[in-house]
Amino acid sequence: MRNEQKVAIVTGASQGMGAGIVTSYRQQGYAVIANSRNIAASADDGIIAVAGDIGDPAVAAKIVETAQDRFGRIDTLINNAGIFISKPFDQYTVEDFDNVLRVNVAGFFHITQRVIPLMLRQGRGHIVQITTTLVNQALADVPSGLATLTKGGLDAVTRGLAIEYAKQGVRVNAVAPGIIKTPMHAPENFEFFEGLHPMGRMGEVENILDAIRYLEKADFVTGEILNVDGGQHAGRW
Repeated sequence: MRNEQKVAIVTGASQGMGAGIVTSYRQQGYAVIANSRNIAASADDGIIAVAGDIGDPAVAAKIVETAQDRFGRIDTLINNAGIFISKPFDQYTVEDFDNVLRVNVAGFFHITQRVIPLMLRQGRGHIVQITTTLVNQALADVPSGLATLTKGGLDAVTRGLAIEYAKQGVRVNAVAPGIIKTPMHAPENFEFFEGLHPMGRMGEVENILDAIRYLEKADFVTGEILNVDGGQHAGRW
C-alpha cells in the first residue's frame, strides 16, 4: 500500500533552528528523518534520528536509505547543517577550511545528490538551503570569509538547481537568516548582534520557521533566496 504521509529530511537537526524545523514539520504531519553528528533517538515515532557527520557520503546514503526503507518517499530536504567561524580571513587555519567545507558544501552535495533522483521519480519535491544574509551584505564587524565562500556557493547553486529541475517538479529555494537567537550565541553578545540589524533586534527561530513554511506551501516559487534578516540585506544604515 502506498504511504501517503509526507516525509522531510532535516540536517543539523539536534538544536536551535534545526530542532525547530523538525518540530515544525511534525506539526504539519510530516514524518521526519533528523540528522546531526550526535543526535539522540526521539520518543516520537514520527522522528527517525540518523546520527553522523553529514559531510561523510556514507552518512548521507544512510539517511536516504532510511527514508526509503521506512516511508518509501522523500518530499522535502532541508539542508540546515552548517558551521560558522568568524575570524579575519588571514587567520583561518587549514583545519577551519576543511571543517567548514566538509559540512557546508560536501554535506549539501552528498545528501542533495542522493535525494534528487527520488524526487524526480516522484515527479515532485522541495529542497531548501539555509544560507546567510552575509552572502549579499557583508559586515566589517563580523568577518565571515569562509561562511560567504561556502554559503555563497549554496546561494548560487540554489538558483542553478531550481532552473535545472523546474520542469520536472522539483523546487529549490533558500532561506538567508540574519543573526538568530539560538544556543550558538551567548546572551552577553545579544546587544551587539541586535545592533547589526536595521530593525534593531535579533531574529527568532520562529521567524525562520515561518519562512520555510511559506516556501513549502508556495508551489509557484522556486529559485528564491528569502532573506529573514531584519532588513540587513537591503543596504547600509
